[in-house]
Amino acid sequence: MFKRALLCVLCLSFSSSFLMAEEAVEESSEAKVDYQYFQLTPDIITNYIKPGKRIGFVRLTVELMVDSKSSYALIENHEPLIRDKIITILGEQTEIVVKSITEREGIRQRCLDEVNNLLYKETGKKPLIELLFTKYLYQ
Repeated sequence: MFKRALLCVLCLSFSSSFLMAEEAVEESSEAKVDYQYFQLTPDIITNYIKPGKRIGFVRLTVELMVDSKSSYALIENHEPLIRDKIITILGEQTEIVVKSITEREGIRQRCLDEVNNLLYKETGKKPLIELLFTKYLYQ
């Protein structure tokens, strides 16, 4: 009986030490993630497709979320490519799409996907976690 109780205590102490070690590894891997935001400056101002003789334009402030300093440097080095891709995407949109709140989310998601794909072709990495429109004005 004493041997069984001792065996149970030893098993529990080993399993708890393994669980504590796993938690420590998880905490250290979470601590290494260094989220940063890169703002494209100046704001992006471009035209969109509008029927008639009037010109429609949209003005955006774009924030790019990355998870490390190396990704931030990569974004910083490729800022002109990122800006060009976003301007191209916005220039293809119609007035109805630009003014719709639900379609705006689609534009944002398309910008995120296409910028990540562009950066993957250039660098072999997809550094963007999120792309946010912090200002979205249209006329």
